[in-house]
Amino acid sequence: MTFSTETIDVSYDLCRQTARQSGSNFYTCFFGLPRPKRRAMDALYAFMRYTDDLADDPQPVEDRRVALSNWRAALAHALDSRLDTIGQLPGCDLLPAVADTIERFGVPPDYLHAVIDGVEMDLTTNRYETFAELETYCEKVASAVGMACIHVWGFRGREALEPARKCGIAMQLTNVLRDLKEDARRDRVYLPLADLRHCDYTVDDLLAGVADERFEKLMDFEIGRAEWYYRKGAELMDWLEPGGRRIFGMMMSTYRALLRKILHRPQAVFARRVRLSRPKKLQIAARWTLLPTRTAALP
Repeated sequence: MTFSTETIDVSYDLCRQTARQSGSNFYTCFFGLPRPKRRAMDALYAFMRYTDDLADDPQPVEDRRVALSNWRAALAHALDSRLDTIGQLPGCDLLPAVADTIERFGVPPDYLHAVIDGVEMDLTTNRYETFAELETYCEKVASAVGMACIHVWGFRGREALEPARKCGIAMQLTNVLRDLKEDARRDRVYLPLADLRHCDYTVDDLLAGVADERFEKLMDFEIGRAEWYYRKGAELMDWLEPGGRRIFGMMMSTYRALLRKILHRPQAVFARRVRLSRPKKLQIAARWTLLPTRTAALP
């Protein structure tokens, strides 16, 4: 790593601003970490956020594909401390911190490249025939993120990787259910078409926001699948270092509470973006901040 200390510190500050301005549930979870790990989480989050924004930009598809290709090259150059060789592309100010995080915590760069691969799928794929196809997408855009994060948090043994993979899938499935209306506006249907047929529900029904008994059957099925992945993903707790257990518990509890809110009233996803109330968020934060992790079991 040959970036100057000043360059890296400025980059981390920009990452922190990006994470803070996002309004994400994840950002508040970072505060329980020591400063070096909190800065690393800011860097990872900022990278993921910027990558996702490139895919969702309202520019033509080919322009977005070029932007992602340039971003992939910029990441590779940052890891070699050679950003100056590709010019000052937008977002490059985030990359010295990302490169420092990768080096400092031993994060495999393949995870970050997988995220770029995943969002690139959104440029060409707006339907998934089977869950196996959707699972591959989830692994790239979410599981890879989780496996990068546990390198920052600290974990014991490669046994942690499989539950981290499953946890990422669970969280992404929750995002899919929460964002059904928003994705439909972009003509994106992430729910497997085979599942829709199983419930005698159609893509046209989904795009029109039809919330009848068929839709409830479909949502029950998808929520049940997500719950299975949450149960398997919860095993990650046993492999994390103590500091990582708190942030993992907070994230898992937040997303699982969101899924259960959708379960309570699935048709609400067509009316507005389902969110947790501020008191509920504070309750989860207090639980994982104040209680010992051995007693603050995952719900």
